Amino acid sequence: MDLVIRSRRAVTAEGERPAAVAVREGVIVEVAGYDAVLDAAEEHDLGDDALLPGLVDTHVHVNEPGRTEWEGFATATRAAAAGGVTTIIDMPLNSLPPTVDADALRVKQTAATGQCHVDVGFWGGAIPGNAGSLPGLHDAGVFGFKAFLADSGVPEFPPVTPSQLSGALSAVDALFVVHAEDPYHLHEAASSSNYTDFLASRPPDAEHAAVQNAIAAARAAGSHVHILHLSAAGALPLIRQARAAGVRVTAETCPHYLTLAAEHIPAGATEYKCCPPIRESANADLLWAALADGLITCVVSDHSPCTPDLKRQDTGDFAAAWGGIASVQLGLPVIWTAARARGHTLADVVSWMARRPADLVGLSRKGRLAVGADADLVAFAPDATLVVDPAALHHRNPITPYAGQTLTGAVRTTWLRGRPVTGDTPHGQFLTREP
Repeated sequence: MDLVIRSRRAVTAEGERPAAVAVREGVIVEVAGYDAVLDAAEEHDLGDDALLPGLVDTHVHVNEPGRTEWEGFATATRAAAAGGVTTIIDMPLNSLPPTVDADALRVKQTAATGQCHVDVGFWGGAIPGNAGSLPGLHDAGVFGFKAFLADSGVPEFPPVTPSQLSGALSAVDALFVVHAEDPYHLHEAASSSNYTDFLASRPPDAEHAAVQNAIAAARAAGSHVHILHLSAAGALPLIRQARAAGVRVTAETCPHYLTLAAEHIPAGATEYKCCPPIRESANADLLWAALADGLITCVVSDHSPCTPDLKRQDTGDFAAAWGGIASVQLGLPVIWTAARARGHTLADVVSWMARRPADLVGLSRKGRLAVGADADLVAFAPDATLVVDPAALHHRNPITPYAGQTLTGAVRTTWLRGRPVTGDTPHGQFLTREP
């Protein structure tokens, strides 16, 4: 064996238990008892620190090339590794060109070559007029297609109408992930430093209507549609009813929707702005309940950074500020802190943030401590205290609504296919769909 890691709190497919994980050539070859005698070139005993599978974040905006001053592959993947994330799937927009055809995918892969500290896959984009490009882009290895039903915020990635979404679903047999806000229910936000003014411009009805449209398209095409970053809990009954009727629809949410609350956002604190918006704490309670019963399947970051000037912290104007939260490094301790307080286990967190996102995109070797899986591993101290210091964040522009918060849980070491991620020499690989 090349490597053995022991932990009294290993989170395996059977739940949390003492175990020794043996690795050969980057693959888990045995999950044995904690005290098992295993001959290895290198061994680590984590004791009561937990051993987790590497997290899988299927919703990350890296922005390179074209907007690399916002974020880039080197910084985003280093931040991911520091947060226990060993696989990211990059969104097709905010880079220039956006990933809307096979040529653009090759441009992005060229930009990312040699820079990735974790494994990276790619989403393609569905925009008006590119349905003919989708089969070729799918054949090139993207994991599916992102579509917006409302303005994306960047002109080169326009939204699709419900009928255009249906046309895209008919053009290719693939997973579609949908930003579900309906433009006819959105209002232009007035210039204001009051968060409630911004919140009123993106009411829950916008999500409800868009989720209905996405479900209708999925039903008609027989396709799998995944609702991205669900914020409005009122849309949950629509998803439940559709699933009961056999429609292939799933949903995710994000740490900020689960742990932050509209009523506590200070005036001018534009670091909290995202779309769809953070809603009230009672809404978050309903999202937690949907996670617990499996209606929401995944928790992912929607890591969406920008340059400091675009956050308009100088004026505190929510209407003018870029909408996005950068949290790929912080998702694990943020969610573990809140989950533990609600009675959930580390196994629950691993299910939401590792196994289920991997399953969503068909990565059978990711997100699990199991024989045959990639040895993507995380040493996690579940009882450690972490005070969020922006200076300790690795993403390019360390603006975060979590600054100064005291969290529980800290990542000690991250291994990618059995090799520690140190930040020195990147050894991440490009991923494509499994056959």
